[in-house]
Amino acid sequence: MQTYGHFINGEWVESKETIPVLDKYTGEEYARIGKASKEIVTEAVDQALKTFQTKKLSPAERYEILMKAAEIFKERKEKLAMILVREAGKVLKDARQEIERGIQTFIASAEEAKRIAGRGIPLGQPGSENKMAFTIRVPVGVVGAITPFNFPFNLTAHKVGPAIAAGNTVVLKPAQVTPISACEMVDILTEAGLPPGFLNLVNGSGRETGEYLLEDDRIALFTFTGSPGVGRHIKSKTGIRKVALELGNNSPNIVHKDAPDVDKAVQLCVTRGFSNAGQACISVQRVYVHRDLYESFTQKAVDVAKSLKVGNPEDPQTDIGPMISENEAQRAEAWIQEAVQQGAKVICGGKRHGAVLEPTILVDVKPEMKVVCEEVFAPVFTIVPYDDIDDAFRQAQDSNYGLQAGLFTSDLQLALRAAHELHFGGVIINDVSTYRADVMPYGGVKDSGIGKEGPHYALEEMTDEKLVVIDL
Repeated sequence: MQTYGHFINGEWVESKETIPVLDKYTGEEYARIGKASKEIVTEAVDQALKTFQTKKLSPAERYEILMKAAEIFKERKEKLAMILVREAGKVLKDARQEIERGIQTFIASAEEAKRIAGRGIPLGQPGSENKMAFTIRVPVGVVGAITPFNFPFNLTAHKVGPAIAAGNTVVLKPAQVTPISACEMVDILTEAGLPPGFLNLVNGSGRETGEYLLEDDRIALFTFTGSPGVGRHIKSKTGIRKVALELGNNSPNIVHKDAPDVDKAVQLCVTRGFSNAGQACISVQRVYVHRDLYESFTQKAVDVAKSLKVGNPEDPQTDIGPMISENEAQRAEAWIQEAVQQGAKVICGGKRHGAVLEPTILVDVKPEMKVVCEEVFAPVFTIVPYDDIDDAFRQAQDSNYGLQAGLFTSDLQLALRAAHELHFGGVIINDVSTYRADVMPYGGVKDSGIGKEGPHYALEEMTDEKLVVIDL
């Protein structure tokens, strides 16, 4: 059993205390990580800042390192996928897909390293006739990257890749329950030629290690993916420093009576609602179906859900594996039971086996139920009938969240109306809220966060625009 410490200035450093990392399906100890003290975190920031101030990598060098890392990731894809299966409970086919997506995220980040550019500024006002102005984009400095458990490889790639591409240095704190893939990523980037000090990693809990990071005002920008509660805490601690927060959602998806392919809509809602055991901030959670389609849609959804294989994530045929912990599965089960007590009906699933929760569909729900108004983050979704599209829009927007929403319709006018009226960071037409291409701008409004991910857009967050004026 391997123990991973902390990676500081190109070397692994041990710590006195360690934390177990469990296999999420068996519950057995799989590896151990160090528990960073404040002194270790301070040293990591020291080295990141010193490196930023004294060493520079050219855009071409950053490109070459990130592309080389992508090649190594490809060579070790199966090993990395198996790490995700064990540390995150991710089913094998999803784990392989996540590694592939992470590779593409690194490639896109590498490409962006060569495209950093400012813009010309016209100075047409009186008194500026002999002046020329333009902007350049410069790295912010030390980036504090705090990553989540649900996509521990690709979402770490979305923070580390653009930060390095932009010319920053990084102190990375992976999720305590899924840190091994990040540790492997650090080793591979080092193997690919990233010099010491550019990427440092500290392991431990968010409450301690994460807090030590927040207390260090030398970190210029924090990029975080996780819960709104932690996001608010980070925002309250960082003052006027820059933050990029990708938080939660309880994604609405509307299936209108003119949906071009209802069977496709059913298939997408079910498979994307339950993929990764529902543990994605854009997982399908609330499905609003026009009453003309409601009965047939609901029956087809149950049929698709019952066809999914649940169990051991190492089995290539498994569709749904365990949640991140038995405690989280118990929490989701309690929400289901509470909804039933309040009048909801379970038409599929609803039972828990340790950390594995059966894919669950609820009907007859009310807006105030937790499974509707909060982020369930489990393989659970609700189906709600509607008669009027205005009412569907109103219900979809009746939320503190605003990350992504989906709409199935053949009406171009309705699609464009949804794009303008639905207050979300992304509106997906004729696909579900779960759709994400890793190069697109990705981020929400309201309690779903601040700033954008996607290598090009993250790089803009991770650089400052500086004005240059020349007197001719």
